[in-house]
Amino acid sequence: MAEGDRTVELEEVVELADAVAELDGIATGIGTQGYGAQIVVEADSSDQAVDLAMALFTAAAAKAGLPPWPITRAETMADDDDLDYGLDEEGLPR
Repeated sequence: MAEGDRTVELEEVVELADAVAELDGIATGIGTQGYGAQIVVEADSSDQAVDLAMALFTAAAAKAGLPPWPITRAETMADDDDLDYGLDEEGLPR
C-alpha cells in the first residue's frame, strides 16, 4: 500500500490493475488517499518476497502513471497460509 496526499481516481486504479495483471495481481484504492495491489511472487523467504514485491509494485505504479508515494505496508502470505485442509486447530478433521 502506498499513501499520498490526494484522492486516487477510478481511472488510475484501472491503470494499476492493468499493470499488475501480468503478476496475477489486483489493484485497490479507488476514492482513497492511497493505492495498493495484491500480487503473486515466488521467493525463498518472506523478506525476499517483500523486496521483490515492492520493486514490482513500484514499477507497476510508475507504468500506471501513479505518483511515487511511500509504501506504508507490505505483507506476505505463503501458499500454505491460504490452504484449508479441513482440520481444526489441533490438526484433527472437522
